[in-house]
Amino acid sequence: MQARGCHRVALFLVAHRLRQRLDEGPFPAYITNQSVIKPAVNIAESPPLHKRERRKEARPGELLEAALDLFVEKGYAATRVEEVAARAGVSKGTLFLYFPSKEDLFKAVVRENVVATVAQGAAELAQFQGSSSELLEWMMLQWWRRYGATKASGISKLVMSEASNFPDLADFFRHEVITPAHDLVRSALRRGIDRGEFRPVDVELTLHSVMSPLLFLVMWKHSMGPCCPSHEQIAPEAFITQHAQLLARGLSPT
Repeated sequence: MQARGCHRVALFLVAHRLRQRLDEGPFPAYITNQSVIKPAVNIAESPPLHKRERRKEARPGELLEAALDLFVEKGYAATRVEEVAARAGVSKGTLFLYFPSKEDLFKAVVRENVVATVAQGAAELAQFQGSSSELLEWMMLQWWRRYGATKASGISKLVMSEASNFPDLADFFRHEVITPAHDLVRSALRRGIDRGEFRPVDVELTLHSVMSPLLFLVMWKHSMGPCCPSHEQIAPEAFITQHAQLLARGLSPT
C-alpha cells in the first residue's frame, strides 16, 4: 500500500509539472525534415517570375522574330498578322496589344534589326584610327557581318521590291535607314578628301559606288544565290575586300 501511494504521488508531480510547462508557452519546434526546413530558409528570397509572367515579357521579342521570318520569306504584302501571331504562339489580339497594326510591326522589325546596326556604326566611325581607305573597307565588312550576312538583310530586298506599293513604308525606311547609312559613307569620303588621302570627287555619286555592290550582294543572297551551283557562288567578304581596294585606288590622289 505504501509503494502504491508513492507511485500516485510521483504521477501527480509529473502531471503538475507538465501543466506548468504548458502554461509557460508552446514548445519550440524542432524540425529535422529537410524538405520542410529549406522552404522556411528561402522564404525571404524574391520568388521567381511565374511562367506566364516570363512569357509575357518575352512576347515582343518573339513577335518581332516571327515577323522578321515571315516578312523575309513572303514579303510585306503577303504577310498577314494572323500568321505572325500563330508563329509566335499568341493570338492576333495579343499581337495588337504590342503592335497596333502591321505597319507598326514592320517598323519595329526594321528598328530592331537595321536601325540599331547603323547607329552602332556611327559611334564606331568617330573612333577609327586608321587611314580613310582602311576605314571604307572596315565599314563595308562590318556592314556585311552585322547585317548583310544575317537574315535581316532580306528587309532590303523587301523594300526594293515593294516600296512603290507602300510609299509610307518606303519613306520610313529612307528616313530611318538609308539617310543615316549614306551619312556614314559621306563622312568617310569627306574625311579622306580633307586629309588629302582621297582626290576631290563628287561625294554624292561616290557614295553610291560604295553602297551599290553591297546591295547587289544582298539581292543575290535572297534571290539567285540559293539557286546557283557552288562554283558560281560569291564569297561575300572576299568580294567586299576587292571592291574596297579598287575604290581606294580610284580615290587615290596619285
